[in-house]
Amino acid sequence: MGVLFGLVFVLVAIAVLCWNEKNAVTTAKSLKEGAAAVVSAEPATVDPANEKKLIHVTGDATTAEVLSDPTFAISANALRLTRNVAMYQWKEEEKSETKNKLGGGTETVKTYTYEKTWSDKRIDSSKFKHPQDHTNPGGMVAENRTATAQKASLGAFRLTASLIGKMEGDEALAPTEEDLGKLKPALKEKAKVSEDAFYFGADSSAPAIGDQRVTFKVLKPAPFSVIAQQVGDTFAPYPTHAGKEIERVESGTMTAAAMFQHAASENAILTWIIRAGGFIFISIGIGLVLRPITVFADVIPLVGNIIGVGLGFAALALGFVVTLITIAVVWIVVRPVLGISLLVLAIAGFVLSHRAGRGRKAVAAPAS
Repeated sequence: MGVLFGLVFVLVAIAVLCWNEKNAVTTAKSLKEGAAAVVSAEPATVDPANEKKLIHVTGDATTAEVLSDPTFAISANALRLTRNVAMYQWKEEEKSETKNKLGGGTETVKTYTYEKTWSDKRIDSSKFKHPQDHTNPGGMVAENRTATAQKASLGAFRLTASLIGKMEGDEALAPTEEDLGKLKPALKEKAKVSEDAFYFGADSSAPAIGDQRVTFKVLKPAPFSVIAQQVGDTFAPYPTHAGKEIERVESGTMTAAAMFQHAASENAILTWIIRAGGFIFISIGIGLVLRPITVFADVIPLVGNIIGVGLGFAALALGFVVTLITIAVVWIVVRPVLGISLLVLAIAGFVLSHRAGRGRKAVAAPAS
């Protein structure tokens, strides 16, 4: 089973790495194309000459709407109003430890620990390994909810729900005793105002299992910068020839160059995170495939541990080589020069590892 799972790990990781490299290149080309095509537009008026073009606009995002929460009677003039409900619950942690068995083989021992935590989702304690004394209550007082302004603008441009959804800068909105008085009787008799929240429980400083708290956040009117396609008096994602759509919004007054730089940095960071994850999964997969060798060697005390350490390093080395080869193959298609360079580096790494292994064997061999 370990070998089977190892092969699946390797194949899935290779597929993810292939997608990641193609996506990174496509995104980079799309951003380069967008940076060359973007034009600055004044927020005060909609210029028909910019229709279907990629434009950069900066100004105050505003709305006259007052968003309200129908359950808790909270309201505010805002672009977005968010309700978050959390319950104090038991959470199960599972830990697995693999131990060598006398005479060869291994056994996995699982231990379970339980801790109390706030969670905005109900944790089903019936699925715990030891549900006794770790029972979570049935339901929440309400669900999480987000309300978005239907009529919002940035100067003369209408803001879409998509753009508002990408905006950041939410602030906490603390309920008051006046707000508490507006609650329905069924809620009011159980709630209290504590620590910027409606608290359902005896003591917020010493929460008990089943206690709940309801907090609110608002995105208030503020300056924002937008890069998107102009469609009439509103915005839409801009399709690029490279294949990716461009629609970005950032807080404050930002230049188009700065926004594209931020997008390029995000693309690079995401690419490297997935590369690192792919390398780790490939190495784990190769380690699982090689694991039976260690199991056979466990028949002799200590030998299995020594071989296991060696195979661990071998799995990391092979994982690195396979990762480089995978990236190189994709880049040969999209960027031949860099792809071929990576492939040569991967082959050189494999050859050096092989020679180093042969060298260690030669040193260890007794003189005849």
